[in-house]
Amino acid sequence: MEKLWLEKSYPSDIPHEINADKYTSLAEIFQTYTTKHSSKVAYINMGQELTYRELHTQAMVFASYLQNELGLQKGDKFAIMIPNCLQYPIALFGALIAGLTVVNVNPLYTARELEHQLKDSEAKAIIIVENFASTLEKVIYRTPIKHTILTQLGDCLGPVKGTMVNLAVKYVKKMVPPFKMPKAKSFKRAMALGARSPFKHVDITGDDLAFLQYTGGTTGVAKGAMLSHRNMVANINQAKAMLTPIFIEGEELIVTALPLYHIFALTANCLMFLTLGAKNLLITNPRDMKGFVNELSKYPFTAMSGVNTLFNGLLNTPEFSRLDFSTLKLALGGGMSVHKSVADKWLQVTKTCLLEGYGLTETSPIVTVCPYYQDSYNGSIGMPVPSTEIKLIKDDGTECEVGEKGELWVKGPQVMQGYYKREEATAEVIKDGWLATGDIATMDEFGLFRIVDRKKDMINVSGFNVFPNEIEEVITQMNDVVEAAAIGVPHPVSGETIKVFVVVNNGVREKDIIAHCKQHLTNYKVPKLIEFRDELPKSNVGKILRKDLR
Repeated sequence: MEKLWLEKSYPSDIPHEINADKYTSLAEIFQTYTTKHSSKVAYINMGQELTYRELHTQAMVFASYLQNELGLQKGDKFAIMIPNCLQYPIALFGALIAGLTVVNVNPLYTARELEHQLKDSEAKAIIIVENFASTLEKVIYRTPIKHTILTQLGDCLGPVKGTMVNLAVKYVKKMVPPFKMPKAKSFKRAMALGARSPFKHVDITGDDLAFLQYTGGTTGVAKGAMLSHRNMVANINQAKAMLTPIFIEGEELIVTALPLYHIFALTANCLMFLTLGAKNLLITNPRDMKGFVNELSKYPFTAMSGVNTLFNGLLNTPEFSRLDFSTLKLALGGGMSVHKSVADKWLQVTKTCLLEGYGLTETSPIVTVCPYYQDSYNGSIGMPVPSTEIKLIKDDGTECEVGEKGELWVKGPQVMQGYYKREEATAEVIKDGWLATGDIATMDEFGLFRIVDRKKDMINVSGFNVFPNEIEEVITQMNDVVEAAAIGVPHPVSGETIKVFVVVNNGVREKDIIAHCKQHLTNYKVPKLIEFRDELPKSNVGKILRKDLR
């Protein structure tokens, strides 16, 4: 099976293999490309620009602070709990060039979730935005954290704008709950102290850990996926090989609305586009759709990544359709299935195909990407990136033929080293170098893969397997249906019956949905229960959480 996509679908201008050892580490990549593109703008946030030269200088200063003031050593764990603002790349690259292992933390975590991650990762230090410091205060004494760096959202926006933003956030919008952390250092003080001592070079190898990236995996509590520098360098080069033909180095602007602490945006937006010398437009609060669209109106953006719900939200914001899309080359969806109704409307509004990719935290994350030349939605997640093998495994352990459904297994240089301190959990998912993803997929005669669903989300109705994605896609094709999520609920006769949660604009009734489903689905796939909601529960990147609906 692995050879079929090479023979039938791989474009001639994309290599079959990449050199995973082209760079020894992310630190070498950072040094190489910040020097090459030193005069170009690297990041934009709230109107403030940061050049590659300034990014390099400030990251070195921050690295010096971590080394000389905090005494952190190569391999120590450093937590970053910051949304999309300029402090994030400064802290990220500073920690990486200092040889630390970065632990990305969702700023919206509850105290319980934060405590688990800090304890499990053995993080010694953390940088956190003041907005969330009250959460840290509740648990810090039960964690291994020895050093805390506090920053405010406006700290990198210049003296005038920065002061105004910080005052507005704290006193007008009241977004900073009270907290007491007398031993914490401010980000500005940390940078001042870091500038007093020279940075000492750290030798980093490909096998050294770059990230402990936390994920629920297929089951159980959140686990830290151990992603080495080699894993990340490989995935950057794999993604770049797939997309380079449509980009011009030094001339791109990528819109980053997904949080950089999430593996998708981290690799695709932050790291890969760094090697292209691109501008990176950071959106701090993408939930404010009107504000988001207003930011987009100011810049000739050429690329954007997101999840289905993000693209759907933009399309349902009236001002979005009035933007200038003449420079847009790529829109890439991942994290969850892209729905046909959203992809079709995106093409209609932007005249650009919404391509779908697939990956997992455990694979750094990119596994497959739709071909860059695809001009319309085809429902596939595309083809494996270079140096990646895929096979589909049936329940009996045999490999699937073309068109058959099976669990997707992956092998390649981007596959994690394992879960941190969890050998049993690692052994459950990595078998002879193959990562068992827990996702059910098919491959067609052209070598294109399609995700059918996750194993654990499968609904069993009287012995028939029903995949929620199929039902959701049918329902969201209806006019005035905004979102839908299907789950299985216990039934005394059929084992499970199908319940669907829907968000609608107006005028859609339960009987309309059922009638529509009967037109497009066999009887056992037609939902028996419909519940209308004002909104559906979502993860920090906008992924609908079926487990919460259960």
